[in-house]
Amino acid sequence: MVKQVTTMTHDTNIPQGYKATALGIIPQEWEVMRLGDIVSITSGESPSLYHLKAEGKYPYVKVEDLNNCEKYQESSREYSDDNNTTIKAGSIIFPKRGASILNNKVRIAAKDIQMDSNMMAITPHTTIVDTEFLYIRILHERLYRIADTSSIPQINNKHIIPYKIAVPPLAEQRKIAEVLGVWDEAIEKQARLIEKLALRKRALMQRLLSAKLRLPGFSEPWEKVKLGDIGHFLSSNTLSRDCLNEQIGNIKNIHYGDILIKLPTIVDASFIHIPYVNDDVIVKSDYLKNGDIIFADTAEDYTVGKAIEIINIQAIPVTSGLHTIPFRPKSGIFVNRFLGYYVNSTDYRRQLQPLIQGIKVYSISKTALCKTTLKIPTLSEQTAIAEVLTAADREIELAKEKLERLRRQKRGLMQQLLTGKRRIKY
Repeated sequence: MVKQVTTMTHDTNIPQGYKATALGIIPQEWEVMRLGDIVSITSGESPSLYHLKAEGKYPYVKVEDLNNCEKYQESSREYSDDNNTTIKAGSIIFPKRGASILNNKVRIAAKDIQMDSNMMAITPHTTIVDTEFLYIRILHERLYRIADTSSIPQINNKHIIPYKIAVPPLAEQRKIAEVLGVWDEAIEKQARLIEKLALRKRALMQRLLSAKLRLPGFSEPWEKVKLGDIGHFLSSNTLSRDCLNEQIGNIKNIHYGDILIKLPTIVDASFIHIPYVNDDVIVKSDYLKNGDIIFADTAEDYTVGKAIEIINIQAIPVTSGLHTIPFRPKSGIFVNRFLGYYVNSTDYRRQLQPLIQGIKVYSISKTALCKTTLKIPTLSEQTAIAEVLTAADREIELAKEKLERLRRQKRGLMQQLLTGKRRIKY
């Protein structure tokens, strides 16, 4: 169990109106309280105890459902009418084990819900702590500081109960939550805009890359080919995350996890960060070239087969890493960016579904990829399509940059308000 670090300060320069506590210097009116004294704790239950369906009385929330909102959890992929453990609206919910703890996925139940066994809820005693304030406080504390991260990250009652936080008077809690709520609304609005832009881009990809929508000036038929006939596969390496670092090195390496979660469809190596190989590691794999495609050959879901195209490689060489399949198309068949968009299109990915193997962990092979077919337009039409989709990507990227600015502003304000360094009249 990870112990919370608390140190009683003996600073003689304590400002007027403040006091020394185990959590540092805080306003006189604030109290240091254990979470176990101000919340009720509930864990979710196994899906085997439920009759889950597409619609029902209670959303049955799993960890992956937390990706569907920024703050308020009101929906899920599956629902229940069962009279099992129910989490009250206004509870703070979060993962209790796994990597999602490190990602600090904290949400507020917007309605009564039921939860998977990998989830935990804390329901505030609202005469002591406000729901919105508690959400902000847990978000600020960060789940991994509360959790045991010595092996697989996990949070249990024994981590929650003794954990101490600084609690202002209820009226000040509500005022803090009100101020930060302005940023929450702006963040939620920006996140919804990004979702709309992404949906619009996917629809555009579907129509343009299936030739259902032709750009002005193009009418030539598209040529049907097999992937295996228009290029060849390269060698990859099996370097784990332990062999990589984020700061410095002589070789960069693309890990399959980054393809699945982090990297965009078109990876411009001149500015998009790619991890470096540690200097003491020997790399035995081909160097990538501009226009190469890298498939993720393994995933825990049907994102397996997701791919990126790499462009603008600079002086530092780039290799294809663990659980990846690098592919190099023949020269002169594709313009930069087109193939990267194409192999992520709905029609192409639909071909992969029957080729995927596995039960709990899914995989796809080079042999299977060779059998997939593509329809290729002229180089000039490829260029026009790639330009349209690149513009859509840029619009999404600008929206994401604005979202990150809003999040930084909120984090800075939280740091001031939740430590009492900046006070609000209430």
